[in-house]
Amino acid sequence: MNGALEGVRVVSLAVNVPGPVAAARLHALGAEVVKVEPPGGDPLREFCEPWYRELAEGQEVVRLDLKSESALQELRERLSGADLFLTSHRPAALARLGLPRERLRGDFPRLLQVAITGYPAPRENEPGHDLTYLAAHGLLTPPEMPRTLLADLAGAERAANAALAMLLERERTGEGGYAEVPLSEAAREFAAPFRHGLTKPGGVLGGGTPGYRLYRASDGWLAVAALEPHFLKKLLGELGLEAAREAELREVFSGRTTDEWETWAAERDLPILAVREA
Repeated sequence: MNGALEGVRVVSLAVNVPGPVAAARLHALGAEVVKVEPPGGDPLREFCEPWYRELAEGQEVVRLDLKSESALQELRERLSGADLFLTSHRPAALARLGLPRERLRGDFPRLLQVAITGYPAPRENEPGHDLTYLAAHGLLTPPEMPRTLLADLAGAERAANAALAMLLERERTGEGGYAEVPLSEAAREFAAPFRHGLTKPGGVLGGGTPGYRLYRASDGWLAVAALEPHFLKKLLGELGLEAAREAELREVFSGRTTDEWETWAAERDLPILAVREA
C-alpha cells in the first residue's frame, strides 16, 4: 500500500484473528507495530502458523507475562511512546491486569485505544467467538461450519477504520480517544443482506434470479452473475434463449465443462466463473 501512517506507533495486545488482522492493515499503511503476546505466544500460531507469520510480518514481537509487575511496567513504557493501543481482551480482564480504560486515559492523555470486544455494553464482558456471533445473526447453515471467519474479519476492518478515524480526530483536537468494536455488531452489519431478504433462499440474490445463481457444469459448478439487464440480455442472446428460465439455463450449462464456460464467457465479457476451492 503506502506510507500514510509512517511515524505512527501501535502497540497491540490483541491475539487470535481480529486484532492481528487489524494490526497488519495498519502496518501495511506504514505504522510501526509492536505485537505483545502472552508467554505461550499467540494461539493463532498454533492453529495456523502460516497465517500467523503472514499477519505478523514486519512487526516487533515480544512476549510478556503481564501478571508480572516488571512486564506490566515494560508495557506501560511502550505505551508512553505509542499512538495507538489495540486490545481484544474483555474490559474486566484488562482491569484485572491494571489496564482499565480510565487509568490509561489518565496516564496517557494522547493515547488512542481500539478495544475489540465480543458484544456492546452492557454485555461487553460476555464470552464469544466468531461462530457464536454468526449463529446469533442467522449466518450459519448447520451442520456445515462456515468457510471463513466473517465476524472476525469484519471486526478487524472496523477496528482499522476506527483507528484511522481517531488518528485523524486527534490531529484536530490533540487529545486521545477510545473506540469499542464489538464483533457481534460487525456480524450484524454483514448480515444485513440476509436480514432484509436480499440473500435469503429465493431472494433476488439468493437464487431467485435465474441470471444470478449457481449452475452445474459437466464437471463442477459455475457462478453465473448476469444480474444487470445488459448482461442478462447478452447472456440469453449468446445462448439463443428467449427468456431467463432456470430450467433452460440449467440444461444449457450442464453441457460443457467449467473451463469451457469460463473461456466462452471471457470472450463475450460475461461474469461467469467456476466455483473453486480456496
